[in-house]
Amino acid sequence: MMINRNILTLEEFRKQELRFLSHATGELSNLLRDIALAAKRVNVEVNKAGLEDILGDTGKTNVQGEGVQRLDEYANAEFMAVLRRGISCAGIASEELDDFICFDEELCNQSKYVVVLDPLDGSSNIDVNISIGTIFGIYRRKSQKGIPCSKEDFLQKGENLVAAGYIIYGSSTMLVYATRRGVNGFTLDPSIGEFTISHPDIKCPKNGNVYSVNQGNYYNYDHGVKKFIDSCQKKSGSDSSACSLRYTGTMVADMHRTLLKGGIFLYPATADHTKGKLRLVYECNPFAFILEMAGGKATEGENNILCIQPESLHQRTPFFAGSYQMMKSFLSD
Repeated sequence: MMINRNILTLEEFRKQELRFLSHATGELSNLLRDIALAAKRVNVEVNKAGLEDILGDTGKTNVQGEGVQRLDEYANAEFMAVLRRGISCAGIASEELDDFICFDEELCNQSKYVVVLDPLDGSSNIDVNISIGTIFGIYRRKSQKGIPCSKEDFLQKGENLVAAGYIIYGSSTMLVYATRRGVNGFTLDPSIGEFTISHPDIKCPKNGNVYSVNQGNYYNYDHGVKKFIDSCQKKSGSDSSACSLRYTGTMVADMHRTLLKGGIFLYPATADHTKGKLRLVYECNPFAFILEMAGGKATEGENNILCIQPESLHQRTPFFAGSYQMMKSFLSD
């Protein structure tokens, strides 16, 4: 059997990158390896959904008042455990936690990074077997190494992200992450149990013909958003640039398609959620960073998402992101 050694695993890819980073310590690579390990463990449980008693609501609610699914709880616990044992993370902030968790142990306190995390995005789609995912962001801590991390380490602007990424558990399981060197995608090869490079140097197309929005809330959106949606709908089917609506209700799935194929993702404020519904720190900032590193653009309607100073861990915001030209058109309407 011929083995293609041009196919690099995530760990091999990171080691290759380290050759070009003279001051790198390898700590970020170790942290990405730990995130990949936790993702592989979550993937196993996701693939058993329906075969074992791991579906359904726990009966608990998280800090946002949303029902916690059993897989939500499992994913959060798995990422916490792996990151704590991996010693390359000083602490985490998660959608499923009221406050941040500091890994107050000697080795973890020496780490220069903290992680923000949505352990399992798309909980409402778990029971119906639609793609779900994990979103993460990595910050260099502001607090001094050697002491426990603090809340200010997590309440940083998105522009300070060192890396961000997501895992999508779909027809295949993919890990996509961005640094300032670019965006790369890795597909889990179940035959060897490793994420291998499959989408190198991802660039978001400058334009697209797909828009993603919860159309059912149309009449609750402001005039500018409705006007843009109307402009997408009014293009005739004979127009080669006609837009199609694609919306799954899982941010990871819709943003993954937008990143690879081009388009625009819209999650506006409504009368019921005047400050928006998506979380700035661990949902919007990571995806805005990924899109911008791939040549796209992200805003909260007026300002660059990455320039917003978070005031709380679970702060919400409207979110608009996608191909550069479509975003330019949206912002000019």
